[in-house]
Amino acid sequence: MGRITIREFHDDDLDAVVRLWWEAHSTSEQPVYSLAEVTASCREDHAVVAVRDDHVVAAAVGRAAHAQGWIVFFGVDEDARSDNTSGALLDALERKMAPLGLGTLSVLTPESSRIDLLTSNGFQLQHNLRYLERQMPVQRRELELLKDLGGRILPRHLWEQVAGMRHEKQLLEERLVAPLAQPDLADRYGVVPPHAVMLFGPPGTGKTTFAKAVASRLDWPFIEVFPSRLGDGVTSMASSLRAVFEQIAELEHGVVFIDEVEEIASQRSDPPTPTQGVTNELLKVVADFRDREGMLLVCATNFVRALDAAFLRHGRFDYVLPIGLPDAEAREAIWRRYVPTSVSPAIDFAQLVRVSEGLTPADIEYAARRASQDALARVLRGGEDAARSAASATSPTHLSTDDYTAALSVTRATVSTEQQEAFLEDIEALARL
Repeated sequence: MGRITIREFHDDDLDAVVRLWWEAHSTSEQPVYSLAEVTASCREDHAVVAVRDDHVVAAAVGRAAHAQGWIVFFGVDEDARSDNTSGALLDALERKMAPLGLGTLSVLTPESSRIDLLTSNGFQLQHNLRYLERQMPVQRRELELLKDLGGRILPRHLWEQVAGMRHEKQLLEERLVAPLAQPDLADRYGVVPPHAVMLFGPPGTGKTTFAKAVASRLDWPFIEVFPSRLGDGVTSMASSLRAVFEQIAELEHGVVFIDEVEEIASQRSDPPTPTQGVTNELLKVVADFRDREGMLLVCATNFVRALDAAFLRHGRFDYVLPIGLPDAEAREAIWRRYVPTSVSPAIDFAQLVRVSEGLTPADIEYAARRASQDALARVLRGGEDAARSAASATSPTHLSTDDYTAALSVTRATVSTEQQEAFLEDIEALARL
């Protein structure tokens, strides 16, 4: 065999680096960095290769972050390990990165990998260290597109913040989140990950909150499409809808949410209504959307019985899920969110939960904020001295259970008894769990 030489990486060497990465991936020495990251660093950062008879037998790829250098990939053919190839290659990479003013050159390896090639070349094993990583939900190329669509990355803990509503959360977890987050597990059981779901229920029951919580749970971008903003007087609503979904199709992942979908998917009639064209287009959009992997369409409506029959037909929406009024556990969590912590120990939450039955989350929020506002108004009406005393950090906050029940007595329920009865009928007739 010929002599091994070390040189800088050339674009023609990329196939050889990919081969070395896959060889490492197929053994116990699986690379820490993905193939995409390694190939990107070959081109944009720092890389050297070892060559024997015009054949690349080893590669080292590095990346600089502030004053620290990181070895993104280090791979050596088995038949080249007996030579001093590893040491020469690592030295060459170090010399290449030295002008950057680095203080250390570091490397992360899987626990099962051999580290003798590193420790024999000056790298010291550091104990009591753990490597953690988190995937970025949106790649750089998608950021501008997401901005144009008005989409955003939601905080990661919205799912946990939806307290109570255990039945609804369990349905969403089992039907939506698990199959999408763990497609391999779903495939083992013959479960096809969902592509579109309809949420229905009385107004103010938290359908939007649940849609956002699902996006947060999946760590996917959340893109809301507003029916009222489709069309600009020049472009038709149908064309506008098509254009928006063509842009969305360029994203790798996403939860697309359409609230009050009945505005563009109401029952078609003869003669046609002005919105019938956009209803037809939406039906096509849903069909096309179902061919996409890694995307979820969530529609929400307060009036599920007003939707066009073709819209709810099997094959368009995987599930039609009811979202009702908050249960006792959810009501208590909502109260605790809006009652100041300084007065919580003195508040009878069991009573508040009992008397707020039948109210939506928004109704409870209104009552809690009204009670707080009325208490502040009482202090302010007491005069300047009373207000100054109340502003003191040590001054007690005068809010009682009676204040909250008084606010509840003047809070109108968003959902009437008739609406609640109609919702229960809709569950029987239209829900698909």
